[in-house]
Amino acid sequence: MGAGSVLADRLVATGFIRPAVLWAGLKLNRPAPSRWSVSLLVGLSGLLIEPLAWLQTVLWSQRLKRVQLPQDPIVVIGHWRSGTTYLHQLLACDPSLATARNALIMAPQAALLLKPLLRVLMRCWMTPVRPIDAVPWNPDDPQEDEVGVARLTIDTHMAGMAFPLAYGFHFRRSALGWSRRFERQWLHFTRLTWLHDGTGKSGLLIKNSVHTARVDLLLKHFPRARFVLLRREPIDSIRSLVQVKQRLGDLVGLQPIPDALTQVEDTVAAHRQLLDAFAVARHRIPPDQLLELDYNDLVRHPLASVKRIYDSFALASWSQAEAPLQARIARASSYRADPVRLTEAAEQRLQQLLERP
Repeated sequence: MGAGSVLADRLVATGFIRPAVLWAGLKLNRPAPSRWSVSLLVGLSGLLIEPLAWLQTVLWSQRLKRVQLPQDPIVVIGHWRSGTTYLHQLLACDPSLATARNALIMAPQAALLLKPLLRVLMRCWMTPVRPIDAVPWNPDDPQEDEVGVARLTIDTHMAGMAFPLAYGFHFRRSALGWSRRFERQWLHFTRLTWLHDGTGKSGLLIKNSVHTARVDLLLKHFPRARFVLLRREPIDSIRSLVQVKQRLGDLVGLQPIPDALTQVEDTVAAHRQLLDAFAVARHRIPPDQLLELDYNDLVRHPLASVKRIYDSFALASWSQAEAPLQARIARASSYRADPVRLTEAAEQRLQQLLERP
């Protein structure tokens, strides 16, 4: 991958963070001198568009206050690498559903103002596949809201990607708990999503693995939210996530990447904590607002799996969604996942940790 491609991927993944957010992060963790180029890119790109962020606030603040969000969004949750991205891509084909897209998450503080320009620039910049897993992507592809909210507050799971040596600390503070600042910025970002993608649409689609541990927060603001939980064998999703975290840390980290053994131990612990948090809150979701899907079923029978969601939640837009869904599934049929390989020591440690009762 050339230097230009790396620069573009870094901008999409972590560029344009607001200066106050970066400053808050630097008060919690110290970046490594060896990662100065990433730190410089993050800082300068955020400073560059900060005046545009102020202008967007002036021009759009009243409209944002008046936004009436759908009260029954579809929320895709489940541990990372469990099929949540694929399901999000499929559901986002429905022309009646608004969702966060790459053209919004890269710079939400100015994306309404720069919407046409950002799409054009991103089509020129973006590599054809995601650097972390070779999944095809483009400016209009859906993206999880955590990546966009990370531009607006340090209190997100993405802080653990920026500061990988403190991953556990940031996971506990942002996934297992949340601040009022995060809650406020997440709601703001959700309103931005509606203004950015909701014209002429009737439903809202949210995908975020961290929301698996934030059921109470989602139900507080969306009591009628419909949850789709993806399940996959823990060893497979954890092994895949370790590899992704290594790649993402190399791309956006402000600190050196932890060794593979540390990554395995951190990821196994977070996996248990995430699903334990969901188990505690699960009973608060009304039975008709929760559907569980198996990863293997989604991969082998994607159209039938999505149809099951429409039937379970009595969604009325299947006639509009079926053809775009079939086209997306056909495009995805040529995708071949990157092989997942851990070092021998890391694989042995993963096996040991998952053997514990």
